[in-house]
Amino acid sequence: MDAEQSLDDYIRAHISPEPAYLHALYRDTQLRLSYGQMASGHVQGRLLKMLTQMIRPQTVVELGTFSGYSALCIAEGLAPGAELHTFEIYDEQEDFTRPWLEQSAYADRIHLHIGDALHLLPQLNLHPDMAFIDADKRHYVDFYEMLLPMMHSGSYIIADNTLWYGHVIEAHSRASDQQTQGIKAFNDHVAQDVRVEKVIVPVRDGLTLIRVL
Repeated sequence: MDAEQSLDDYIRAHISPEPAYLHALYRDTQLRLSYGQMASGHVQGRLLKMLTQMIRPQTVVELGTFSGYSALCIAEGLAPGAELHTFEIYDEQEDFTRPWLEQSAYADRIHLHIGDALHLLPQLNLHPDMAFIDADKRHYVDFYEMLLPMMHSGSYIIADNTLWYGHVIEAHSRASDQQTQGIKAFNDHVAQDVRVEKVIVPVRDGLTLIRVL
């Protein structure tokens, strides 16, 4: 076993355990869906729950539901009466994801919306205290600029995959990769934005924590 894998095992062994329902969902995601690695997984999932508990939002928006793993972690951290609106653009994903959400212990906290969040979210008149961006990397800047006017001072945006397998530090390669270019553009955009505080946490594939000033 290599050192990196051994360290990952050590981390998982020294944090709160993955709930059985989420473990089953993660396994089903790997078995039945393409790109199963996109699911947040144990370590990031426990971090999302804890961040939600720390922020104590009343309304959360998630862009990019996929199999529902991160949505359930966020919902687990919500206080009674708070709610999560999660958006998934691919309608073929609904048959897998909706039953996992609706059969969970947190079904009453989660609203699943199928369609393009750039069109759907502005119609809902939501004012989220917390947002989690984990959708099409080409549109991260668009998602960010859509969310900011909806949010108040002290709200948080959490963006996933902002280290993008290390490609963000490659100076010349992958110039034609729109996903990589989208993440790099987002990182540069946020870094220069005086409306927010920000820090990149090297967990999994990189999480950027952004606090609205």
